[in-house]
Amino acid sequence: MEELNLLNPPFDRYASKEIAEIFSYENKIRLWRKLWVALAESEMELGLPINKEQIEELKKYQNILNTDVAKDFEKETRHEVMAHIKAYGAQATSAAGIIHLGATSCYVLDNAEIIMIDNALSVISGKLLSTIDNLSKFAYRYKDVPALAYTHLQPAQLTTVGKRATLWIQDLLYDYLDLKDLKKQIKLRGVKGTTGTQASFLDLLKDGKKVDELERKVLSKMGYSSAYGVTGQTYPRKFDYKVLSLLSSIAQSTYKFSNDLRILQSFKEMEEPFEKTQVGSSAMAYKRNPMRSERISSLSRYVITLPLNASITSSTQWFERTLDDSANKRIVIPQAFYALDGILNLMLNVTEGLVVYEKVVEKRVLDELPFMATENIIMEGVKRGKSRQKLHEAIRTLSMKAAENVKLNGKENGLLDLIKNDENFKDYYGEIESSLTPSAFIGRAPEQVELFLENEVKPVLYANKSELGRSAKISV
Repeated sequence: MEELNLLNPPFDRYASKEIAEIFSYENKIRLWRKLWVALAESEMELGLPINKEQIEELKKYQNILNTDVAKDFEKETRHEVMAHIKAYGAQATSAAGIIHLGATSCYVLDNAEIIMIDNALSVISGKLLSTIDNLSKFAYRYKDVPALAYTHLQPAQLTTVGKRATLWIQDLLYDYLDLKDLKKQIKLRGVKGTTGTQASFLDLLKDGKKVDELERKVLSKMGYSSAYGVTGQTYPRKFDYKVLSLLSSIAQSTYKFSNDLRILQSFKEMEEPFEKTQVGSSAMAYKRNPMRSERISSLSRYVITLPLNASITSSTQWFERTLDDSANKRIVIPQAFYALDGILNLMLNVTEGLVVYEKVVEKRVLDELPFMATENIIMEGVKRGKSRQKLHEAIRTLSMKAAENVKLNGKENGLLDLIKNDENFKDYYGEIESSLTPSAFIGRAPEQVELFLENEVKPVLYANKSELGRSAKISV
């Protein structure tokens, strides 16, 4: 019987190979070995009894992983890091005794995890910015197209299709700027020893300035310039909370977008891409279900919940560290990125191919326009010396009759015809009839779109243009 793999969740259905590689077991061990080489080489440069031949042998086997050997060692030691030290030493035999010199497990565990998170944030950053770019082009294209706005999910004053898209963009732009700020704050754990005091390194080097220099050298070899000034055994677990809070915030924005699109698709105003051979329902062949938007909603809901997990982990790290964070972090951090990567792949795909059915949008506007126009009609009458209260009551009565025609009798909204023929309005209605068009009720929406894109979005797109151009094909 084929052995079932029950350990790996089906995130390969959603996440890209790019993210999967970052959090892969093999990449983690490669980073560990790079950190061990950086530490040993830096210790040699500071005068410890380590020779170049040992460093060269470490480098020779740095990317030749013997993970099966390590797993056998782990069965004996019940300690993953120690198992990999032994496995690396079994290859680089001359250097076996100087691997991990003065370090604690979190030297490799935590520094590697921060690097993986940093690299994953870079992937997320490019996909998020490219999504913003897609929606910006969409917003500009449809900035003048009147559409029903909704408050309480009920028709309200008109907006435009493009103006609504700027609300989605604004949320995502907040997230992108927060992501860039978080990236600037990233530090490695550095070279801190067992409880963060650097006691083991001070014992080896006999000089606090040399310990500082050791940390600077290791950071430089790993491509970083700063480490936490103080730590316990681990980097602050509050960092994980900040990371998951950011991912949650992005998921909140994508959830909002996907829900709006799902409702608009039910109205037949807009639609996500739908391939010629795509099946919407196994039972109802005519259906065009918003499956990608629903998947965005589903995955977003998962990511939104994760900061609570990290907040509990952060707040229960007794003194310098407890180990109840370890198993938890192995699951929650990678899965958060897998899910969000899947979300942004869907966002890229959907926002590249958004469909607007302008005739349907227009029809829905025209169905409600009579109600929108009543305030203008009243104000025009007041300008001509008529009583606002009398006109208001007349409009209220006629509106109730029109609503009854629509809701009870299934007829077209005939409010404007009722107003046109009413004694209170017929003497001037003909003069203003031509001005009661949808474009008269969208306010400054087109101008707002232009100003928002020009002043707030374009500068960010231009400043980070190297991240643009991401796209995603959705195979399922």
